[in-house]
This record gives sequence, C-alpha cells and structure tokens, in this order.
Amino acid sequence: MKRKILLAISGAAFAVLACVFTLLSTSAQTTRPATAKPAATSPTPVAKPTINEDDEPIRIETELVNLNVRVVDRSGRTVNDLPERDFKIYEDGVQQKIESFSKYDVPTNYGIVVDNSGSIAPQLEKVIEAGNILINQNKPDDETMVIRFIGRDKIEILQEFTSSKTDLLDSLDQFMKEGGQTAIIDAVYLAVERVEEHERSKNAADRKRRALILITDGEDRDSFYTEKQLFDLLRESETQIYTIGFVGDLSGEGGFISKSPQAKAKAFLDRIALESGGKAYYPASNTELPEIARQISSELRSQYSIAYVPSNDRKDGTFRNIKVVVDDGPNKQKRIPVTRTGRLADGKSSPNKLTPKPAAASTKP
Repeated sequence: MKRKILLAISGAAFAVLACVFTLLSTSAQTTRPATAKPAATSPTPVAKPTINEDDEPIRIETELVNLNVRVVDRSGRTVNDLPERDFKIYEDGVQQKIESFSKYDVPTNYGIVVDNSGSIAPQLEKVIEAGNILINQNKPDDETMVIRFIGRDKIEILQEFTSSKTDLLDSLDQFMKEGGQTAIIDAVYLAVERVEEHERSKNAADRKRRALILITDGEDRDSFYTEKQLFDLLRESETQIYTIGFVGDLSGEGGFISKSPQAKAKAFLDRIALESGGKAYYPASNTELPEIARQISSELRSQYSIAYVPSNDRKDGTFRNIKVVVDDGPNKQKRIPVTRTGRLADGKSSPNKLTPKPAAASTKP
C-alpha cells in the first residue's frame, strides 16, 4: 500500500516537472534572443594645438594720416556739407583709400602768437581786440594758449592751454609795447612744438584740431632756427597756421636781384600758411582785424576731417606730396580744397633736433 502511494506521488511529481519543462521550453522559443552588442571602441584622440609661450603676436603697425581740409569757391566762400564721394586723396600721385571722413564742428586747440616788437606797436590795441573776438567765440571744448614774442630770448607763454575764457582774456592785458629784434621763426617753431606736445599728452580719442594764429609784420631779424628747419617741422606737424601780416610799413623797394623787405615778408607768411593748410591775411588797416578774427574762427570750425592709410608704408624720412581733389559743383562750380601740401614719412632721424636751442618759451607766472 505504501509503495502504491509513493509511486503515485512520484508519478504526480514527475507530471508536474514535465509540465514545468514544457512551459519553460515554450517560453524560450517565444522570447526573442538578445542581439549581441559590438565591443566598445575607444575614440581616436585628437591632438590639441599647443601654445608656444615664446611666440610673440604679430603686430602690424599702420600710419594714419589725418588731414583738415577747408573747401572754398572761387570767391573764397566756404563750401559746406559735401559728401565723402566728392573727395579724392593722392599721395605722390597715387590715389589713397579714405579710411574716415567727418564734417562737423571739431574742438580746436590753438595758440595766439603775437609779435610784440616795436613794429607792431601801432596795431597793438586792435590786435588785443581781435584776440578778444577769437577767444569769445571759443566753444566749451576748445583750448587756447597765448604767446608773445620779441627776440629769441623773449618768447613768453602768457597763458598755457586752457578753456577758461576769463584766464585767456586776462592774459591779453599783459601785452605791452616793447622794442627788440624780431625772432618770428623761433616763436613759430616753439609754438608748434608746444601744440604738438599738448596733443601728445592726450588720449588718441580726445585729440583735437590744432592751429596757430600768428600776428606779425613778417620780417625775421633774430632767429636761431632757419626757414628750412621751420618748414621741415611744419611737414611733420598737423598744425594749421593762419597769418595776419602787417607788412605795409616795410620797405617796398628791392634791389636789382633781391626782393624788397615787404615782398620777402609776404612770401614768407604766404608759405607758412600754404605749407600748413592755413590762410594768410593782409589787412589794409587795423580796423579790419575784428572781421578777420571772425573769419578765422569760422574757418577753424568749418572743415572736413579726412584720414587715410598711405599705400606706400615705407618710413624712410622722405617728403610725400599730398593732393586733395574735390569734384566740381552744379554748373561746374569750382571747389578748391585747402590743406597741407605734404608730410614726412617718419624717418628715424630728424633734422630738427638741434643743439644748442634758443631759450625755450618761458611761462609767465
């Protein structure tokens, strides 16, 4: 009886195991076999650029040439509001690409430089009046200095660059009649140097148009520097010079070959104005000075600022001729540009560094 029960149990167990086996087999057949994944591969390393600490960045230095251009018609009237396309710049006959162009009231740093020798004494009161007119028309950002000169050892800065009209007007009261041999070249030379030095002390973005207004009879008698040295300096400078020449009292009689003192003085003042892009005035009487002062003030602020990078980038110290051409207006109206005649390509040597120098312009306390 026991055997039958055990057999029965064994048979039942076997049946159960058979059913389990059958179910597992069916499940294995219906389950999708897993797809074998490819073996993982390591990415190929990419070489990174290395920085050599000894390498220095390449610097390309370009020289920007700045021009202040005044445009007038045949009657000398200022022509305003011309577009950039009307202008062409040539250096040594080669057209240059204009890099910047603007036309608006540009702040100006200028010096009033007055011959205080005996030859100007009769005009002194009107000279002071003209100075007052110039200063009173200054804009808030304009800066002015005042210089009086006689001989090479008497060149005084009565007022350093300032925007204070009160200080400037007070300095004009220090002019006095005084005799002596005139050193015009030295006074202009030192005044240009002072203007350029003042500009270099500023950030490039704050730099302004620069000019001198020279009032003299044009006859130099006592300068250390020569005309050649002065004009070499003007070619390196961006300072425009407006001259007011009282040449009428100079002798108009010349020799068989030589020019008269009056003709020499006028030619000298004309050249200063031409080389620097300024203008020369010759008043018939001192009553014309106030109107001349107004004209200069207007012209200083009615100019086009144009800049270019020269295609000839050699810095060999040679002189480069600059020519500005402006298209004619309606009905072939002639437009005449006035600017400096050229520049010196920055050479390493300069003929203007001389020793000994004349006494530097003194600043009056």
